[in-house]
Amino acid sequence: MVHAEARHILVKTEDECNALKTEIENGASFESVAKAHSKCPSRSDGGALGRFRPGQMVDEFDEVVFNKEVGVVHGPVKTKFGYHLIEITSRG
Repeated sequence: MVHAEARHILVKTEDECNALKTEIENGASFESVAKAHSKCPSRSDGGALGRFRPGQMVDEFDEVVFNKEVGVVHGPVKTKFGYHLIEITSRG
């Protein structure tokens, strides 16, 4: 069974999501940005969500995690929870 590990940053607006993505692209660490800005309880772990299988997250999240490039920050990804930046840390 395929599984993945990922971390994410959840915010309310697409503009905020884009601004945080720019910070990360300019050298800020994903973990520190997640701890400072994410609205998800995973922020205390730098956005880490642990290991999960397809179907355990909302469809839009799964689409990115199980189909996009590993080690790249993807987003903004809109879900019913808000806007996410997603970094896939492993998949196998």
